[in-house]
Amino acid sequence: MIHKIINTVSNQFRNRFKTKPLLVRSPGRVNLIGEHTDYNEGFVLPTAIDKSIIFAVSPNKDRLYRIYSIDMDEYREFIAGSLKKSSAHWANYLLGVIDQVNKMGFEVPGFDCVFGGDIPIGAGLSSSAAIEAGLAFCVNEMFQLHIDKLDLVKLSQRAENEFVGVKCGIMDQFTNIFGAPNKVMKLDCRSLEYEYFPFDFKDIYIVLYDTRVSHSLASSEYNIRRAQCEQGVAYLKNHNPRIQSLRDVTSGFLESLKDQMDPVIYKRCHYVVKENERLLAACDDLKNKELGSFGKKMVQTHEGLKSEYEVSCRELDFLVEHTLNEKAVFGSRMMGGGFGGCTINLIKEDDLDRVNQRVKNAYLSEFGKEPGIYTIKIEKGTHII
Repeated sequence: MIHKIINTVSNQFRNRFKTKPLLVRSPGRVNLIGEHTDYNEGFVLPTAIDKSIIFAVSPNKDRLYRIYSIDMDEYREFIAGSLKKSSAHWANYLLGVIDQVNKMGFEVPGFDCVFGGDIPIGAGLSSSAAIEAGLAFCVNEMFQLHIDKLDLVKLSQRAENEFVGVKCGIMDQFTNIFGAPNKVMKLDCRSLEYEYFPFDFKDIYIVLYDTRVSHSLASSEYNIRRAQCEQGVAYLKNHNPRIQSLRDVTSGFLESLKDQMDPVIYKRCHYVVKENERLLAACDDLKNKELGSFGKKMVQTHEGLKSEYEVSCRELDFLVEHTLNEKAVFGSRMMGGGFGGCTINLIKEDDLDRVNQRVKNAYLSEFGKEPGIYTIKIEKGTHII
């Protein structure tokens, strides 16, 4: 599949711009465990995947940014040095990157760009970060700017925060640039220190089941959860001034104050504190190749997101519940902000087709539509092809 996309992008570029391009692959990502911990300065455990955006780029002498999106089948031109928001929403992810590179003191000359890929839109695989960090990488390579990898991550995040206007965390862009083959990455969202852990189980697939629903609650409830966590931190800080975020709270300390806290605020805080503890223990499971123990923690995460953080929905719960009695499924949970999107599952290769068919039939019977099914492999971060 990826070779076909590379050929399509390359051929479209050559036909349109009559020159040979630099080809770059920019991956999506999944997060195995560590949900809603990022904005609480906690830990996440993401990895780059084989679903990706392919870029074909080359400098031009026209002081124009000439960009064609294969997936949108749209072409846009922008004049270098006079950036403003585009009516084409997809283009703003690219223009935001150029804007940030300019703000770092570099002038980005004109270039030609064709891009397209196979990251499903709306499935929570971070297609936006793949576009941003992918173009940042391309611009850095094309014009030999020598921007280091961490600064590429940060400018890509700022592009989305400031130009696009989405207040995303840093996990997606970080994973895009720093992802490594056969490894997941424990990222400290406070210090940005990271450590790789092996995930090279040869007979295990990461499989996403897409509910194909996106409930309107997602964005408003996300903001409410952030505010509730901040409220919890403010209360806990009165009892221990050293607490700056839920990252600093132990489950024992939280438990000692349970009866004095608002029950809803306690539940939100308890989920986040336990999720950080689960993630650290899950990293030990990977070191010890204990996939069964790792998978049980994924299920515990789902239970916490469902009952304590209350960001799941009927469709997500249904998909998780239909894997729990499957010996071939080592772990399952909802992934992402919640109220729709995907579950992430660890499934034994020999039983993959059978389990997929069973889940598909059950979901179709219950909801009148089939779930999306995406089989994922771990890949390295953004790189030249």
